Amino acid sequence: MQHPRFLLCLLLVVPGTWADPEGSCKLHIFHTFDFRNTTFVDISIWATLEDIIFVTQEKGTSNIRYLYPWVYPALPAAEWENLRNLFNIYLHNLALSLSGDARQLQTPYPFVFQCVTGCNLYPNGSYSSFYHLAYKAHNFLSFNVDKACWERQQESELAAQVERQFSTFVGFSETLQHLLNVTCIDHMKKFIEHGKETLERQVLPVATVFARTPSPAQLLLVCRVTGFYPRPISVAWLRDGQEVPPGPELNTSAILPNADLTYQLRSILAVAPQDGHSYTCRVHHRSLGSRSLLIPWDRSKAALSVSITFTVLLAMAAFLAGAVWLYRRR
Repeated sequence: MQHPRFLLCLLLVVPGTWADPEGSCKLHIFHTFDFRNTTFVDISIWATLEDIIFVTQEKGTSNIRYLYPWVYPALPAAEWENLRNLFNIYLHNLALSLSGDARQLQTPYPFVFQCVTGCNLYPNGSYSSFYHLAYKAHNFLSFNVDKACWERQQESELAAQVERQFSTFVGFSETLQHLLNVTCIDHMKKFIEHGKETLERQVLPVATVFARTPSPAQLLLVCRVTGFYPRPISVAWLRDGQEVPPGPELNTSAILPNADLTYQLRSILAVAPQDGHSYTCRVHHRSLGSRSLLIPWDRSKAALSVSITFTVLLAMAAFLAGAVWLYRRR
C-alpha cells in the first residue's frame, strides 16, 4: 500500500504538519502527480482525519472509497457527488497545467509533484488552512489562503512559471479560498462527530530499555517506545529519580508511524559506564491515564555487555598480533 509512504514523505517536505497543539483537529488532503512521460501521469489522492486515512479515490474510475462505515453517512449523498466532480475537474486541470509548464521549460521526465492541503481546527474555535505544493520532494509553491494569492517557495524558472500561470486562475483561487476556509471546516466537524469512536481509539505503549557500547568508554542507554496511539506522548529519563534536563547527552527521535497505524520513538541518553547512578525511562501517554510507565535500566546487563565488548577487542588484538608474528617468521 503506497499511501503511508507518500504520507511520510509529504510530512517531511511540509514542516509543521504534525506540530499541532493538544486538542486540535485536522482534515488534510494529499495528492501526488507522477509524470512518467508526455502522455501519462499517475495520480494518487487520499484524505486524513487526524492521522487516519479515511477516504481515497480509486485510480481509473475516480470513484471515492470510504474506508470506515461512518464516513459516507457524515455528508449528504449529493455533497459526495459534488465533491467527486469537483476533485475530478481540479485534478485534471492541475495535471494539465503542470504538464504544460514543465513541457514548455523542457523539464526531463519522470518527475513528481506532491500536494498537501486542508484545515486545522483548534480548541478555542479558531482555525487555519493551507495549500502546499512540492516538486521532487522540495517546497515549491504555496497558496496564501488569507490573501487568495500564490507564493513561490523556491527560486527556479519552473516555480516562477507555475506561479505566473496559477495567478491568472482568479476563479480557481477564490474557489480554493472558500473551500479551505468554509467547506473544509464544516466537513471536518461532521466527520469528527460521526467518527468519534475511531478518533478516540487508544493503544497502550510498549517500552524497552537496553544499552549500547560503541566503545568501553562510552555507554548509550536506549528507551524504545512503540505501538502507542494516539500520537502525543512524553518520554523522559530519570537519574536517581530526577528528570534529566535537555542537553547534548540526550537525544530523542521524532515520532514515526508504524505500519499498523500506531507510533514509535527512541530516546537515547549518553552516560559514563561507571557513573554509579540509577536510570529509569518514564513514559506518559493518554492511554495510561494518570499513571506513568517506568522502565528501569538493568546495570548488570550493561556491565556484561561492556565486558563482552572489551573481551572481543582483546581477542581481536591478540589475533592481529599473532598474525603479524607468523608473517614475520616466514
